[in-house]
Amino acid sequence: MTLSSFEALEAECLHQFGVAPRKSDCRGSYIKLMWLRDLKERLQLTDENSIQRYAKCHIMLLIGTILFGDKSGASVHWKFLPLLRDFASIGQYSLGSARLAHLYRALCRASHFDYKETDGPLTLLLGWAWIRLLFIPWVELSDPGCFNDMTTDLFRSAYPISS
Repeated sequence: MTLSSFEALEAECLHQFGVAPRKSDCRGSYIKLMWLRDLKERLQLTDENSIQRYAKCHIMLLIGTILFGDKSGASVHWKFLPLLRDFASIGQYSLGSARLAHLYRALCRASHFDYKETDGPLTLLLGWAWIRLLFIPWVELSDPGCFNDMTTDLFRSAYPISS
């Protein structure tokens, strides 16, 4: 079965969550996040199996929104579902590295001259920029070729030259 097969998606959801989405709950190879949210709310946490299903729903929601969200913010690709099969090993995955690789790939695609928009974990890039840009000295717009005294002093205190 291919990743674009609705039957494969249906079988994987049935295996993971005990229930399969309708075609209206999917968009191609993507599962609508609303279906996962509704499923998560409907689950009764009575035994170990239902708790694992709840956690898997929550992880898929995190993958679809924060970790590997797309521009729509409304769905998650079902290619991530097989990663949840071995519940005990989920904590061993290096999702940070995968997220960083996903960002690099998105930025690489965005660097093409004919590319009009980008996706990927841009919150990661924004967070990095917010932390790093606080330490970069700002140049006055009136004279971008020169630093003013305050900026020069700030730069020298942040980046001292060792003799």
